[in-house]
Amino acid sequence: MSVNQKALEALAADVGALLLANGQKLATAESCTGGWVAQCLTSIAGSSAWFERGFVTYADQAKREMLGVGDDTLAAHGAVSEATAAAMAGGALRHSQADWALAVTGVAGPSGGSAEKPVGTVCFAWAGPGGRIDTETRHFQGDREHVRAQSVARALNGLLERAAHLRV
Repeated sequence: MSVNQKALEALAADVGALLLANGQKLATAESCTGGWVAQCLTSIAGSSAWFERGFVTYADQAKREMLGVGDDTLAAHGAVSEATAAAMAGGALRHSQADWALAVTGVAGPSGGSAEKPVGTVCFAWAGPGGRIDTETRHFQGDREHVRAQSVARALNGLLERAAHLRV
């Protein structure tokens, strides 16, 4: 799947319109996408009305310090896991004034993969109103840029799917 910047920004605009309609704000917690989700969101004029803040926590230490991801979570599950993604999203909510948080952590490549978590493995979490946190893992194909672009698209689409159900 090929995803271009224009398509990602269109998704970001849809996210913004939904959040604005709901009177809600979003925070992001990103690892393998390196702030690309936040970049797409802030490319939308007026995003300050609904984008609250973004955390780029590429290193495990940043995940611990900025988001409160526990040593036990990282030791038991690794940085690329649904447990870590959930902790990242929960931490982004706790360390912001947002109503929603999304988190992305994965192996974008070209190296760093393992038998259990090959290159292209990306874990997501979406934390929203009422304390609910949903997670999922996807396996994307392609080079580093394609894995990262598909991850940005999935993070935004996942939020749209969840926030649309809670429309006010």
